[in-house]
Amino acid sequence: MTRPMTMAEKILAAHAGLPEVVPGQLVECDLDLVLANDITAPIAIKTVNEIGAGVFDRDRICLVPDHYSPNKDIKSAEQTKVTRDFAHEHKITNYFEQGCMGIEHALLPEQGVVVPGDLMIGADSHTCTYGGIGAFSTGVGSTDAGVGMATGRAWFKVPETIRFVIDGELPAGATAKDVILHIIGMIGVDGALYCAMEFGGSTIESLSVEGRLTIANMAIEAGGKAGLFEVDDKCREWVAKRARREPREFHPDADATYKQVIHIDAADIVPCVSWPHLPSNTHPVTESRHIEIDQAVIGSCTNGRIEDMRAAADVLRGRAVAEGVRCIVIPATQKVWLQCVHEGLMDVFVNAHCVVSTPTCGPCLGGYMGILAAGERCVSSTNRNFVGRMGDPTSEVYLASPAVCAASAVAGHIALPADLD
Repeated sequence: MTRPMTMAEKILAAHAGLPEVVPGQLVECDLDLVLANDITAPIAIKTVNEIGAGVFDRDRICLVPDHYSPNKDIKSAEQTKVTRDFAHEHKITNYFEQGCMGIEHALLPEQGVVVPGDLMIGADSHTCTYGGIGAFSTGVGSTDAGVGMATGRAWFKVPETIRFVIDGELPAGATAKDVILHIIGMIGVDGALYCAMEFGGSTIESLSVEGRLTIANMAIEAGGKAGLFEVDDKCREWVAKRARREPREFHPDADATYKQVIHIDAADIVPCVSWPHLPSNTHPVTESRHIEIDQAVIGSCTNGRIEDMRAAADVLRGRAVAEGVRCIVIPATQKVWLQCVHEGLMDVFVNAHCVVSTPTCGPCLGGYMGILAAGERCVSSTNRNFVGRMGDPTSEVYLASPAVCAASAVAGHIALPADLD
């Protein structure tokens, strides 16, 4: 009889071919997917070439040029070319060229490339996103990703798990982004260091799959190794429309051992903003209205899905961005971009004087499409606000939901949509 296990433990045990695992145990696992982007892939490719065995499975490697693509300069073009040439040489199935690409962590679930039960590594810290549909996915260094591409295997130290149980109805205006910002504000940026974060409760059950992906995306901002959500009927229906492979479900045992179980009353979660220079520096929007902004960014792997575009458009409809403020809207994938067109959201954005970009990570990492000058402030639906994250070291980034970002763009300062009425 095996010991009761958490979701993370069950997924790792299954991929290690073991009946059970315990926290702290080192296990070698078979991988379902390995991911890299235009920044991290060239180093991973170098590792693959040094090993000299080619790739373990061309169908299980994902290459997405999304950070500086379409290329912003010669160096980024060269990076992308290395990735492109490798993808063509090895006939990589899941290589997404410009015109078909999107921000990787929004694109792969949308395309059904990653499915529940997968064990996946990616050379990008926000690979933890896929826990939103019940996969154990985690960020690794480019060298580890390269070894994974060549061998299809990786070593893991089984993490302890912290379970977050959130019950009740969220207050008006509070979103999935506010849930994760609230949690990070509670426990800090290292509160779940090398732990799996497992989410449950009635509030979580009521969230859309897109909302769950948003929360899982930011598990790394609390130090988490992964963020995991159980598969339920809502998730099954969402996945069934997209999955390219048969999903597997792993549910935690009722008597599983957790490092900690944290209960949260949803009524305590209000629309909030993370002030510079840490995601954990959270404050209610109602206490942040004095902060004037120069720019708003709506998009990213955290909040660039169609649900996020609709939330922003609902605020911007019939309004205009304040004088002196730039508002940049970035749908996360080509499909989301086209859906914005079909639903008339593009008209709303353009009429409100927003800039609408092709899918790209762009400004989130200080790449392009919205770099900040000295002393400028940006409210953003992205996931990090470290010093210099979006430009000059003296600039500031405030993290918030798409609706708050849109309202702030109209108001010229951090604001709630209700403040515009």
